[in-house]
Amino acid sequence: MKKTAIITGASKGIGAATAILFAQKGYNVVINYNDSFESANLLARSLNSNGYSVTALKANVTNKLEVDLLIKETVYKYGSVDVLVNNAGIAFQGLITDTDEYDAAKIFDVNLKGVFNCCRAVTPVMVEQKSGKIINISSMWGQVGASCEVAYSAAKAGVIGLTKALSKELAPSGITVNAIAPGLIETSMNQNISVEDLNAFVEEIPLGRMGNANEVAAAILFLASSDADYITGQVLGVNGGYVV
Repeated sequence: MKKTAIITGASKGIGAATAILFAQKGYNVVINYNDSFESANLLARSLNSNGYSVTALKANVTNKLEVDLLIKETVYKYGSVDVLVNNAGIAFQGLITDTDEYDAAKIFDVNLKGVFNCCRAVTPVMVEQKSGKIINISSMWGQVGASCEVAYSAAKAGVIGLTKALSKELAPSGITVNAIAPGLIETSMNQNISVEDLNAFVEEIPLGRMGNANEVAAAILFLASSDADYITGQVLGVNGGYVV
């Protein structure tokens, strides 16, 4: 029986690369999106046309009811949820004094509350199955913090705390919970960073380059595989040696 993976925020970037890789590896894939209807459905149609089993489903991860429905629709269509990749996230740069209440609330809602909502919704399904893999996308800034990204760093640090705690809670049911902490990855999330700042950043990375979405997707696939059955509560850095 084919396994099923839900990937949140999967219309572009790391999420899209992960959806493509999981589909190629034989998973049923649910591409979750919120606003990006066209890109999510274009990706789903493209993969389906190549013989893969993919569905695009809309759900705002900050909305509990929509997340609950996402899980129910997936189980109805495919019969299980074997892997949940909590990838949906937003970035924000600015001094803490320039981060207003609206911006801060949105950052925490998407980057942390969204992960919590998805984990909570999928837990009963995985507990009943006595199996499952949850992979949460944090950030190296969740590990060490970033100036001018205080709210983002705090939210991503919260994802790491959630991962560690939930891994202990779900381990007796045969479910693993791990996190990926990407470094500087070549995606649209960095589009607001100047070329000069990007080049200066790259100079500080021991491997001397930005990472790409496919490299993060490969790490996610590993944590979802049977090769990682004895790994839980861990944070896997994909950062070119920037954080060690």
